[in-house]
Amino acid sequence: MSTPDPTPPGFELPLRLLLAFRTIIDELHERIAREGHPDLRPMHGFVFQAIGPHGTTAADLGRTLGVSKQAAGKTVEALEKLGYVERGSDPADTRRKVVRLTERGVDCLARSARIFDELRAEWVATLGEEQLRQVEDGLRRLAPGDPFRLDTPRWFGG
Repeated sequence: MSTPDPTPPGFELPLRLLLAFRTIIDELHERIAREGHPDLRPMHGFVFQAIGPHGTTAADLGRTLGVSKQAAGKTVEALEKLGYVERGSDPADTRRKVVRLTERGVDCLARSARIFDELRAEWVATLGEEQLRQVEDGLRRLAPGDPFRLDTPRWFGG
């Protein structure tokens, strides 16, 4: 007869949650690279979500992400060089420059959504649908609120 595992130390929970996050994100980036998007980094997903379907300004992007306008501008510049975003005038106010996703950026988001669904299905195959739903439901209760907390890059960066 085996003895049950002792209660794990409290610090293990956040580390396991972070490891699970990294496992999913790393696998996403391996797959998306094979599908023609090898230059993406985890931060870019936050940026794409913050830009949204209608675009945004660099200043608003910085506020949403919790970074400076300059940091947002550098990220936009890098993504522009990679072909994921473009800058243009706001039809409502030609003085404002709006950052929008290009067709390549939209393609990347669509592929990411499909890959996340595939990864979830793989976790179901490992844990079973009921157990994974229990994990998801438990996380919703323990961490309520908007799952698209886009200021996470600022939080990680200090």
